[in-house]
Amino acid sequence: MSRVVLAYSGGLDTSVAIHWFKVEKNMSVVAFAADLGQGKELEPLRGRALKTGAESIHIRDLREEFVKDFIFPALKANAVYENGYPLHTALGRPLIAKELVRVARAENCQVVAHGCTGKGNDQVRFETGVAALAPDLKVIAPLREWRFKTREEEIDYAQENGVEVPVTKKSPYSIDRNLWGCSIECGALEDPWVAPPADAWQMTADPAQAPDKAEEVVVGFEAGVPVSFAGKPINCVKLLETLNEIGGAHGVGRIDMVEDRVVGIKSREVYEAPAAVILLAAHKAIEDLALSKTVRQTQDILSQQYADLIYSGRWFTDLRDALDAFFSESQKFVTGEARVRLYKGGLLVTGRKSPYSLYSEKLATYGAGDTFRRQSAAGFLDIYSMPARAEGARRKHAQ
Repeated sequence: MSRVVLAYSGGLDTSVAIHWFKVEKNMSVVAFAADLGQGKELEPLRGRALKTGAESIHIRDLREEFVKDFIFPALKANAVYENGYPLHTALGRPLIAKELVRVARAENCQVVAHGCTGKGNDQVRFETGVAALAPDLKVIAPLREWRFKTREEEIDYAQENGVEVPVTKKSPYSIDRNLWGCSIECGALEDPWVAPPADAWQMTADPAQAPDKAEEVVVGFEAGVPVSFAGKPINCVKLLETLNEIGGAHGVGRIDMVEDRVVGIKSREVYEAPAAVILLAAHKAIEDLALSKTVRQTQDILSQQYADLIYSGRWFTDLRDALDAFFSESQKFVTGEARVRLYKGGLLVTGRKSPYSLYSEKLATYGAGDTFRRQSAAGFLDIYSMPARAEGARRKHAQ
């Protein structure tokens, strides 16, 4: 019997896939699950995979690698897809692809598999990652082959064959969670006019029910990387866990958007990302002090390219290496602290400071300490407005 390494989440699709591989493909399944910060969701996976029919399961704690090698580079780039999505699921996929290849080599398997749909983004991310790292491996995607057209049909199949799955027809959500955020799909969420049901949210409190008192958090950065919380050094994983807990309690980080998938269709997506939205706001606040206008303008252009690269599964490419080099250089002076106020679903930066700040109070003030040479403005404006005067004269001549 041939063997396949399956990226196993314990959800509906991958649980059904284990049984499907055994019955339909006559293949033995080695399950692999990555701990990217799902928390309690991982606890039942080992027993569930083996009970469902997996030959064995590998579960690996990749949280620190995920934060340092994937999340923080994206944070330095301010990578957000289509002005809303912090790319939490997209960032986890190349790391899982990397580990799929590692397990396949260790288990001497020539086939890897995933539980992604034929019209989703994750199939692109997994398969492009595997192709870049191990072009010799074959990839099988059960959801592109089996007969089921709906999640309801999968649930029926699971019940008929004694496959334990963590969803029901009344709560059919597809949920993917890690340290950087949570993606929620399916069910009522597929109608963009319908507000997300209360039971869809996984990480955040209802903003209307959040505390009536605001809370402030202070995050410190060194060269664009967060290193401290409330003035004290903190482990990277602990920082994200802390900000998710605090931000989630205040209802911060809810995102409801319609986005453009890689395959060309529009999709309504619902996300929660308390730590991500807090750190992105804090990071940009320090950049406002430390980056020149031209560097920031150039970075804004490249940030969108970086976000598109992550979203479309092109992590293991020369382009990412080149962009990482740019952002590492642009971030060398992005050091300091930012203070962020959280209140009923909203956040506001209320303070920022940096030892490398380009901001000068003596130049900016309108008070007694002003050192700006106001007389110089007349000559500056005479030259600055020269093109506008020339155009104005031409318009007048043409009338």
